[in-house]
Amino acid sequence: MAGRLAIIGAGLMGSGIAQVAAQAGWEVTLRDLDDAATSRGVAGIRRSLEKFASKGAIQADDVETTLGRITTTTDLEAAAGADIVVEAVFERLDVKQEVFRQLDKICRPDAVLATNTSAIPVTQIATATQRPESVVGTHFFSPVPMMKLCELVRGYKTSDATLATARSFAEEIGKTCVVVNRDIAGFVTTRLIAALVVEAVKLVESGVVSPEDLDVACKLGFGHAMGPLATTDLTGVDVLLHATRNIYTDTADEKFFPPELLQRMVTAGDLGRKTGRGFYDYSE
Repeated sequence: MAGRLAIIGAGLMGSGIAQVAAQAGWEVTLRDLDDAATSRGVAGIRRSLEKFASKGAIQADDVETTLGRITTTTDLEAAAGADIVVEAVFERLDVKQEVFRQLDKICRPDAVLATNTSAIPVTQIATATQRPESVVGTHFFSPVPMMKLCELVRGYKTSDATLATARSFAEEIGKTCVVVNRDIAGFVTTRLIAALVVEAVKLVESGVVSPEDLDVACKLGFGHAMGPLATTDLTGVDVLLHATRNIYTDTADEKFFPPELLQRMVTAGDLGRKTGRGFYDYSE
């Protein structure tokens, strides 16, 4: 199936998707707003590939071969020839809708338009286009080269053919898919982790337990590979805050209302690993 893929957004998620797709033989166009962003994305891909090569997971020659399949650009028009476009921009509805409004005018009529949103209903994003049947959610997990899951989300008007194409693409690049048949805010995985994170933050905020001990409890008590607060730091405290807000706005369910501590951390810039500090200190 390998063909032409356009990734809109060269951050951690976008570059991760670009890496695994290029490794699977796809010709990838990685687009962001400026050259600095795309350069950071490619540098991150190179570091990731070289790490895999150093461990013998891939051949040394595969590093340059994979990078050779990735082209960077700041021009959204470069998505015009893509078979599949995956949007991986900031988790705000207005930002995503504007991207899809432009893609609707640029892309081929038969192109699949996918969004990597983790919490915003796909149907809301698809309303920015004249082809909602071609819009689907492809929720990858960070770090994309390591995480095997892809949550496929069917919008209200997503066609069977669009969903099938998205599944074939995700499986070809090494992912196992689960399908969310009803387009609710947060889908399945984000609703589960958001509920857990909100309660975890409340327990820490009220002085019941330390972040370290809470994560240990989840790892050893429930068999989690990573505790919810360490997961929040990895994903981004700001990302989890936006996700919980989106779910709360859509559902008015109090269990998703963001705790004050989460909001204060974002205001202070303690966003997790990407800023060097979140629930844990990564400055060393």
